[in-house]
Amino acid sequence: MLIELHIENLAVIERLSLRLGSGLTVFTGETGTGKSIIVGALSLLLGERASTEAVRAGAARAVVEGVFEVSGLAELRERLRARGLDSDDGLLILRREIAVEGRSRSWVNGGAATAAIVGEVGRALVDFHGQHEHQTLIRADEQRAILDAWSGCEEQVGAAGAALLEVRDLSRRLDSLEEKRRSSGRRALELRDQAEAIEKARLSDGEEESLEQEAHRLAHADELARLANDLHQVLYAAEDAVVARLDDARRTLAHLIRLDPGLTEASGQLEDAFQSVQELGRQIGEYGSRVENDPGRLDEVRRRMDLLFRLRARYGPTLADVMRAGQAARSELEQLEGSVLDEKALRARLAEAQEAYGRLAAELTATRAAGAARLDAEVNRLLPRLAMQGGRFVTHFDPLREPGVHGLETVEFRVSANAGFEPAALARVASGGELSRIMLALKAILARHDRLATLVFDEIDSGIGGATAAVVAERLREVAAHHQVFVVTHLPQIAALADHHLAVRKDDARGRASTSVDVLEGEVRVAELARMLGGDAASETGRAHARALLARRQD
Repeated sequence: MLIELHIENLAVIERLSLRLGSGLTVFTGETGTGKSIIVGALSLLLGERASTEAVRAGAARAVVEGVFEVSGLAELRERLRARGLDSDDGLLILRREIAVEGRSRSWVNGGAATAAIVGEVGRALVDFHGQHEHQTLIRADEQRAILDAWSGCEEQVGAAGAALLEVRDLSRRLDSLEEKRRSSGRRALELRDQAEAIEKARLSDGEEESLEQEAHRLAHADELARLANDLHQVLYAAEDAVVARLDDARRTLAHLIRLDPGLTEASGQLEDAFQSVQELGRQIGEYGSRVENDPGRLDEVRRRMDLLFRLRARYGPTLADVMRAGQAARSELEQLEGSVLDEKALRARLAEAQEAYGRLAAELTATRAAGAARLDAEVNRLLPRLAMQGGRFVTHFDPLREPGVHGLETVEFRVSANAGFEPAALARVASGGELSRIMLALKAILARHDRLATLVFDEIDSGIGGATAAVVAERLREVAAHHQVFVVTHLPQIAALADHHLAVRKDDARGRASTSVDVLEGEVRVAELARMLGGDAASETGRAHARALLARRQD
């Protein structure tokens, strides 16, 4: 809701501050007093292109600022928060400045913003009827949203949209899988060859070192056997072997110890040496007996080493790298081969999702069609009472080329203002007054479903009067029960039913015209209504008529 409007140096307005309330507010006044300038100031907050000609003569810049209460508009506040423009106090301040040298600047909650952003935010708060470009109801997406709210199918829209998003996600995944499968045929062959070659080799940690040692032993088998036998003889087998000589030394030391017990410790040392040489001699003998000259085994070992060399050259550099490469190849190959099963599962899921979307979208279309029929009937019953006896309203559906998240069709409100003409899109209705009355009819019917808090009607009384004016006034009053409504009017029937009556007047102060706004209450309001009735504002007859109109507000 717009709670404050500040205007400085805009056309004939030098400085104007308005505190605004809920319900129905009317602006009245003589022609030329500046009512349209106030409406124009609101248009600037809706993103209208600024003109330097609008700056008051002698001023450096014009300023328009609107303060809105938005604490209950969660969706709008989330959009503002995403832009870093939200405020914690539930207030939203839009500001436009137009400099006389041509610069235009904009702010949202004190943060610099483009005029486009200010307009985007403003249009989420205010629906302006009088200039086509600011009317939300001429936008196709808004018409669809309004019809869905009226038809009570918003949950159906959400379900159908979620189903289509799942269809699109599954389609993308299936396309990706198919592309991966097509491009991976050769890759699968390479991976299979690699995995099988490495797995067939049956590699083990430390194998290369072990093979190198064995190959070296086999290549020097004769020399190893000879040297081992020689050492075995020296240490253990010959008559004068080290073991035999140490045994003689043991006996000699035992005799010494009998003569001198102080040498007892040496006996242990000699015994250790004897046992060590004896064990070593036996081990060398066993080793020599095992050494075998086996050319066949040597060839086998060398072939194995050559295989490992080739694997390292291709998948290495180390044998550990080769083993990891084999594991990775097998894993990737399993993924590729498993994609066939994944593809079948995805195709099944996609078919289910498509079937679900088709069913939900068809149900949505049926609900919309039923709601559209009711809406058309309601609007068409109201149009004759708004001085549009030949008017006709139709909700038109066009099938989409591709299924959409909002269903299978576009929604367009069409109207003919006169008998004999085919209904056309709302944006093509020529008369501003007729369009405003059509919008009023829609607003009166859709008041509980319309998401915008503030409505402005500028040309709604164009070409009407009498009974039609009274009907228009009643409809405005109905809409104002659910919205903040501003109306610029010349009709006393409308002004009399307003919750707030603001009179615009123009004075010549210091030789320059200046517009001001007065809040009318009591007898001052009675006098303004008497003037609007065409009589003498001071005459008792005119005042009595004005009081009678005001009394209708209590009915």
